[in-house]
Amino acid sequence: MKYYSYENFKNDTNQLLKQLKEFNPEAIVSIARGGLTLSHAVAEGLDVRDVQSIRTELYDKTEKRENLSIYGECSFGGVKRVLVLDDISDSGDTLKAVMNHLACGFEEIEFRSATLFYKKTSVYEPDFWINEADDWIDFFWERDFKS
Repeated sequence: MKYYSYENFKNDTNQLLKQLKEFNPEAIVSIARGGLTLSHAVAEGLDVRDVQSIRTELYDKTEKRENLSIYGECSFGGVKRVLVLDDISDSGDTLKAVMNHLACGFEEIEFRSATLFYKKTSVYEPDFWINEADDWIDFFWERDFKS
């Protein structure tokens, strides 16, 4: 298990922002909960006000469930480019399902995905990513606020 600190997050998010400027998203969809912290930071960095979320459930702590559940709907009035953010593409099942879910409902929108971490064994490679993961990542937001 690798601890991922705020300093790492800040540096990696700034690297990701450089990549994302070319895409110039008009809206952001955060995959809750893992993508929420990243989405807020990216929205500030790109000055995007339209930030929405979809909640998924695939893991209980470190145990993968048998089925993925998606909760919530998004609304994109006149938007043409949407960035979907999550913390990691581990198995890739979550990101792949969300991207398919959004593409089916909004055919006229270009969706791109970004994560801080990507595992080469993932079934879905994000359009933008910073680090290759080879171990379980213990994100600061998962550890530092526990009582």
